[in-house]
Amino acid sequence: MSEYLWEISKGLVPYQEAVGTMENYVNEINARDALEKIWLLEHPDIYTLGVSGKKSDVISTEIPVINTGRGGQVTYHGPNMRIAYVMLNLKKRHSCDIRKYICDLEQVIINSLLNFDVVGERRDERIGIWVKTGKNTEDKIAAIGVRVRKWITFHGMSINVSPDLSHFNNIVPCGINNPNYGVTSLKKLGINIIMKDFDDVFKKEFIKIFPYA
Repeated sequence: MSEYLWEISKGLVPYQEAVGTMENYVNEINARDALEKIWLLEHPDIYTLGVSGKKSDVISTEIPVINTGRGGQVTYHGPNMRIAYVMLNLKKRHSCDIRKYICDLEQVIINSLLNFDVVGERRDERIGIWVKTGKNTEDKIAAIGVRVRKWITFHGMSINVSPDLSHFNNIVPCGINNPNYGVTSLKKLGINIIMKDFDDVFKKEFIKIFPYA
């Protein structure tokens, strides 16, 4: 049984640099059975287009737009958003089931949010984790976009701790164009924490769902 390699980056890590680092580490896991790794970081302002993304969903290009190989459509990454890139060997876990893997990632987020008295929920027709804000309205608080190579996972999830939510106004987040569905953050919900507060909870909840292989 091996523990995880946890890495928490200080400062902002450029998106393309992070993707290159992830791809190199996935190769290390595949070739040399390196430790599974969870990398917590933040990016500078960036819009990323997943494999299902449409350029027409980017309304303004004041912020750079990058195509990426992760699943999903267009989203925003930026400071004060906790990005968690997860590099696991699904073969070691006897669970080469991508849907189950994504469901487990969702559960980590849901359980983490509960520590702050926030009820996050799945939606069959919409990816990510959602928070009810009214009778017919709800806001997205976390996004998931993953990629798998030779059953090694990379990319992962983003949780809105206290980012500048106005940047979501320049895109159609994850292709969802409905006035009843918005974007929120822990800060917008009145929960003012530092990133370490969230990280401590996230690490605890992650290991519950993904015990060491």
